[in-house]
Amino acid sequence: MNVLHVNNKTSNISCQRHERLEGYLDQDANLLVLIIDTNPIVWKKSSFPLKEALRHILVFINAHLALKHDNDVAIIASHVGVSKFLYPIPTHENSDKTIFPNMYQKFRVIDEKVIANMSALFEDVDTPNNYPDKASSMVAGALSMALCYINRITKADEIGHVKSRILIISVSPDSPYQYISIMNCIFSAQKLCIPIDVCKVYGGDTPVFLQQASHITGGKYLKLDMPQGLLQFLMIAFLPDRYNKKYLCLPGEERVDFGAACFCHKKIIDVGYVCSVCLSSILNLICSMFGVYKT
Repeated sequence: MNVLHVNNKTSNISCQRHERLEGYLDQDANLLVLIIDTNPIVWKKSSFPLKEALRHILVFINAHLALKHDNDVAIIASHVGVSKFLYPIPTHENSDKTIFPNMYQKFRVIDEKVIANMSALFEDVDTPNNYPDKASSMVAGALSMALCYINRITKADEIGHVKSRILIISVSPDSPYQYISIMNCIFSAQKLCIPIDVCKVYGGDTPVFLQQASHITGGKYLKLDMPQGLLQFLMIAFLPDRYNKKYLCLPGEERVDFGAACFCHKKIIDVGYVCSVCLSSILNLICSMFGVYKT
């Protein structure tokens, strides 16, 4: 636990130095990569349906784009057994060029593409049925795609004025099967100084891995007591960019659960053993991979 605290403080200091060296200004463009948990099984249990939540999220996306003319957004669906881009998606089809005078054209394009691609995602029923852990979504895959997309945009930015961040709209519980992949993504985001914000919309259990992600990368974790106010919480807590967040006192969780997942049994544990060879946390005394005793 102490190691994580030290690493987090060191990362925050290095990120602050990195921002000062780059001249992080209020005029910088902001790239928001939004990961939406679209697990249909969990959303069906919630009193706040996904269709209504998507309306709130689209309004929030439009507000983000309206803050600055060069703001951009990427949207990824974290589904059961698969992660897919909802926007942007390269297409060779001729899009509808109809102009609505009462709506900004980019708002309309994003809204229509997100709704259409999400509908196509729910039409695929074979992938979720073949996935063993149906209670969780592919957060690790979505985080990997988000980091790869941010890396591509950052390398293409010759001026270096694109500042990126990740926001996860979560409803599913933790999946111990994805523990190693998620932690690899978290430490990659920490090294790149990319904050990961998490908005927990539904679910009684606190997602340990996502809470650690926001804490380690310097983001915000917020669990909603009233999901019907999703838009209000998004506007207040997650709309300000990285520059303006330094001057705001935003809500968030102060206590962080640093639980890990057992490599053998795929269960979240508070007390366990660490293999001296592979450094994995295991519940039993003997490592299943190397056959050595833990220390």
